[in-house]
Amino acid sequence: MCILCVELLITMITIFLQHELKSFWRSRNTGKNLAVKIIMGILILYLLLCALSVGFFMDVFLNKLFPKQDLIVSFSGIILVYFMFEFISRTQLQELPTLKVQPYLQLPIKRNSLVQYLALTSIISAFNLIPVLLFMPFIAKVTTVKAGGGVAWAYVVTILGLMIFNNYLALYIKRKASVNGWILVAITALLVFICLGDFVWHIYSIRDLSYHFFGRLFSQPVLALIPVLLAVAMYYINFLYLRDNLYLEELSKKASQKSSTEYPFLDSYGITGELVANEIKLIIRNKRPNSAIKVSCMFLLYGLLFYTKPALQHSDYPLILVGMLMSGIFIINYGQFMFSWQGAHFDGLLVSKMNFGEFLKAKYLLFTMVSTITFILTTPYAYFGWRILIVQFIMYLWNIGVSATIILYTANYNSKRIDLSKAAAFNWEGAGATQWLLAFPLFLTPVIIYLPCKLLGSPNTGLALIALVGLAFLLTRNFWVEKLKENFYKRKYTIAEGFRNK
Repeated sequence: MCILCVELLITMITIFLQHELKSFWRSRNTGKNLAVKIIMGILILYLLLCALSVGFFMDVFLNKLFPKQDLIVSFSGIILVYFMFEFISRTQLQELPTLKVQPYLQLPIKRNSLVQYLALTSIISAFNLIPVLLFMPFIAKVTTVKAGGGVAWAYVVTILGLMIFNNYLALYIKRKASVNGWILVAITALLVFICLGDFVWHIYSIRDLSYHFFGRLFSQPVLALIPVLLAVAMYYINFLYLRDNLYLEELSKKASQKSSTEYPFLDSYGITGELVANEIKLIIRNKRPNSAIKVSCMFLLYGLLFYTKPALQHSDYPLILVGMLMSGIFIINYGQFMFSWQGAHFDGLLVSKMNFGEFLKAKYLLFTMVSTITFILTTPYAYFGWRILIVQFIMYLWNIGVSATIILYTANYNSKRIDLSKAAAFNWEGAGATQWLLAFPLFLTPVIIYLPCKLLGSPNTGLALIALVGLAFLLTRNFWVEKLKENFYKRKYTIAEGFRNK
């Protein structure tokens, strides 16, 4: 009986996949969608290759980072730290699996089959490949040799269990947060306190906790079942939530409100995804905003001016500045004119039913997407030193957290209209005193955080504080959206009046 149920489930999943493929190839935007998927595929492949490279040479990296520790001890200590930061990344970047289920609800198909399809296909994600490529080479090279096959398999099972648990926990939180935003605020606050408790207050150590758990696998391999049971429980919780919320009335209402974004990877973000898709079209089709992308591409080479000079590599100040510019130049160059891009139809936005909070979330999502791509493209600068890559990652967190918020706040005070069709060269339209004053908090704030620690002889603490501030802003994004929305409502009529003056 169980074998028959599994066969039916596999058959249904195969049918759903075939239908989705047919829907993709028969779409009127197949060419554009295919191009986007190819580009995203190349970027994901590059990221996976980087993870695989780090996995093969992890023993070398661990020896340099923890020269006095045994390899197994240092490896065991970083696993839970990795999964904690992976969970933070999932809540921001992992897409919710989607399926246009409305037509199927009219057919004699069990809802459980639809829900199981949505739940199981979420496993197909780059997030679930990274820990495999990152940890399995080390387990094969070192753990198997030093501890034996039994312990190595216990490590494999534990890591896979944690990976699947993280996958379903992040999806569950994102689904619940879409209904009640306070859930994400509470989870964010909890994660911030966990990070502060370890990296700032030193009340406990996640690395020690990680080692104690994985160290017990040597004598009690059966403990590897704990993450597996947690993963199964989290899958079941997701299954129940999806099944209980799969109603035709709700789906019909959402379907009537949603239009095609023409960018399938944005579909799971709902209205926010639609707004981002419109923003991408605006950038591609108009000269002035299009230049923001071109400038961002040029700044990817900015590191060659600094990283090739050994004298500058030993100072964190230029690394902080270059890291901010390379992953944040699009946020700075494009975001400061947040409303000016829509100046020609701003009055229409004011009288529309659009929730301004969704408008801000779309800006945040666009900034995060572009900054993530630019950060990934600049990871080869690690050739000049791993500290460079660490500082770049810290400034990436700063940019998508703090810089994006500062930029969106100051954009509320720019009410100068921009002609999108004009070229960007020698074009100061839309620029004003606000843009010049913006440079002070944007570039000085991370230095102000870093400088006291540097003077006290602890530069690494300064970098850690910059990362924590950026992470705190990132995790409390919904809070800042509400604050920005309140400020906008105070300024919207002033902004509108400015845009009417051509």
